[in-house]
Amino acid sequence: MRMTRLFGHTRRERTDADTENLDLLLRAGFIDQLAAGSYTYMPLGYRTKRKVEAIVRQEMDRAGAQEVFMPAIQPSELWEQSGRYDVFGATLFRVTDRRERALVLAPTHEEVITRLFRDHAQSYRDLPATLYQIQTKFRDEARPRGGLIRVREFTMKDAYSFDMDEAGLDASYTAMFEAYRRIFARCGVPTVPVEADSGAIGGKGSQEFIFIADIGEDTILICNQCGYAANTEKAEFVRPATDRPAGTSPSSVRGEPGEPPRGAQPAETPAPEPPLPTEEIATPGTSTIEALAQLLGIPASRTAKAVLLAATNPHHPTDPPEAVFAVIRGDLDVNEIKLSNALGGRELAPLTEARIRDLGAVPGYASPIGLERRFRVVADTSIMDAPNLVAGANREGYHLRNVNVGRDWEPEIVTDIALGRHGHTCARCGTGTLEERRGIEMGHVFRLGTIYTQAFEVNVLAEDGARRTPIMGCYGIGVDRIVAAAVEANHDDSGIRWPAAIAPYEVHLVALGASRDPAVATDADALYEELRAAGIEVLYDDRDESAGVKFNDADLIGLPFRLTVSSRNLKDGLVEVQPRGSDAARLARSEVTAHLVEQLTAARTG
Repeated sequence: MRMTRLFGHTRRERTDADTENLDLLLRAGFIDQLAAGSYTYMPLGYRTKRKVEAIVRQEMDRAGAQEVFMPAIQPSELWEQSGRYDVFGATLFRVTDRRERALVLAPTHEEVITRLFRDHAQSYRDLPATLYQIQTKFRDEARPRGGLIRVREFTMKDAYSFDMDEAGLDASYTAMFEAYRRIFARCGVPTVPVEADSGAIGGKGSQEFIFIADIGEDTILICNQCGYAANTEKAEFVRPATDRPAGTSPSSVRGEPGEPPRGAQPAETPAPEPPLPTEEIATPGTSTIEALAQLLGIPASRTAKAVLLAATNPHHPTDPPEAVFAVIRGDLDVNEIKLSNALGGRELAPLTEARIRDLGAVPGYASPIGLERRFRVVADTSIMDAPNLVAGANREGYHLRNVNVGRDWEPEIVTDIALGRHGHTCARCGTGTLEERRGIEMGHVFRLGTIYTQAFEVNVLAEDGARRTPIMGCYGIGVDRIVAAAVEANHDDSGIRWPAAIAPYEVHLVALGASRDPAVATDADALYEELRAAGIEVLYDDRDESAGVKFNDADLIGLPFRLTVSSRNLKDGLVEVQPRGSDAARLARSEVTAHLVEQLTAARTG
């Protein structure tokens, strides 16, 4: 492509973009913003996007998946049948056609693929099957940001596997997981697989591929010893020890309260601290855990924190919300994702002060004692082996000493609802420390199980003649996010440094002084045609611009190699060859094409 014919122009001045990758993509002429969360791919950008899609297709096909293409406009009845029409909330674009039929603009395709499979698969001979597509998705994001990272209209590769049993799902899941590793490596985007919450997609377990970046919206915790990684919605950790008489070990998220973490040696356990009589004490002006601990001169771990919430059933949003009383040790915080999952996916919001008082509790001084029938009481595992805590007295300005679960109050649910933090001990190895990182979710793989195949009454004939419900997995990867993350991971002060496999062109050919020296123009034109004949993709800067403008644009656009043809080089029978970000070398004109073919071959195949 000659730059005199290329649609679009570079920009000299920085934009007001909120991320470096968006600024560079705009300035280099790869994308154009139409509205918040809505972008046009310019010719350069679209070439890169198509190369990312090609890599995705190659790896999906290599893993045994078959490509389909499903409608983006879907009947709302499908979403009502799966139960997600209300679960997706305001994120789901809802539209009606001229006959007033309710439709949705698909944010994902679990419903459609399950119906498709049901109508075309008959027996075990049709399984295993993994189907995928590269399709436009729509999500009404409240706060689009980061350019291509969080948008309202985007391109996703979504794949769906169907298997007869868990062993089959394991094989399909592993194949997709490894395909994702190869995709990100080939696109030059380093990622970390982390355990994740399945969210609105559902299922028994999932992993995200996270690109570590300060601009990321996701917070993950990584063990500095064993490498365990999870997002904060899912992270397992060992509860910090409390400052109390020896007798109970810190509780682990896994197993029974008091059980040592996996990989840790069991410690000798002294006799437990006996429960002491409850005592009401005056604690004016202590409506926070910090103020209470300071007044009494105790660590926050010797207190019980109360979190009062309203829980709405997303499948029945018009039903009155339930009042939830979550109790956790005072040095920990409630993870609302874990709490929501413990309540069957309820949507949580703070209870109003008036509602709290109506239910018999006092804001800032609440405890579950005597209120079990008015609230759904959920206790974190940290409470179960923490005796003699200080808790609210349900009376303004008063607390109770020596509150004990089981004696003074009973939870309806006991589970892990604690938020992992930087510095917590890893529950996997028992010795490492969890370190906090920010990151961008690049892909997500889910073990769906049978939630969709049951909802759509899918069954196939098994080998033994019985009817079986297939087990599903689903696997999403953001094509646009790969483009953005590749820039975020590969740039310098001068511009983008595209990985060769997804660069819009492989070589940036620069002709200097061609308007003054016709021989330069002739040789540059000949080299352009020679490179193209060898199968090399070339962006040819044939503009009548200064060397500074041309070199600056070449660095900004960021192709893997820059070739410079000039009067001086032509006189010496040489061409200047400079890999992006490296020193230049002058090669014999006759050797240039063969040299580039050799350099680029490995990058093309990954």
